[in-house]
Amino acid sequence: MTMPLVSLRDIRQRHADRTVLSVDALDIESGAILGLAGPNGSGKSTLLRILACLDAPAQGEYIFFDKPISTRFNTIHRQITLLVQEPYLLKRTVYANVAYGLKIRGKNDIPAKVDAALETVGLDPASFRKRQWFELSGGETQRVALAARLVLKPKLLLMDEPTASLDEKSADRILKAAFTARDEYGSTLVIASHDMPWLKAVADSIIHLENGAIKTSA
Repeated sequence: MTMPLVSLRDIRQRHADRTVLSVDALDIESGAILGLAGPNGSGKSTLLRILACLDAPAQGEYIFFDKPISTRFNTIHRQITLLVQEPYLLKRTVYANVAYGLKIRGKNDIPAKVDAALETVGLDPASFRKRQWFELSGGETQRVALAARLVLKPKLLLMDEPTASLDEKSADRILKAAFTARDEYGSTLVIASHDMPWLKAVADSIIHLENGAIKTSA
């Protein structure tokens, strides 16, 4: 039996005196694309922030590759990345944004890797490489931010409402990029979205959250 990439046990998260997330057990298999559905305030973003190691749970254990993980930075954290709903780009060119993570990791062949990541999200490197951050549309900004994460080939890629306010073309490119991350890079994905038709098209399975708890899975 293969080991799950992620296991959560008895996870609780609280804001003030209110419990906003209550997950007794959740296993995420390596190579899966897991969807998160539920209304606003159901706990989707809270769960993603815990999985991204941005927030520590008030209670419970987060196991990654059979090892407990916390918010204290270590090399494991470099294998996990989160694409937020309204991503922030550095005030630089598209190339500099996508290359940034590779440079701080001391990687080589950066230009080729940047171009490949841009192509994965449907942006022509020759047209976009030198564009400034402020010259991009909302959909292009989202796709550049995704390319900046894909170029790192993360073990765990988390996406929070990646198609919110995007046109159909951009949403389709993000769907295809998600499959590329899984099929070519070996990434495991967890994607929260209100767009149920899109989420059903991309996810292997979907869990529904309500009031911070998992209600159903499919």
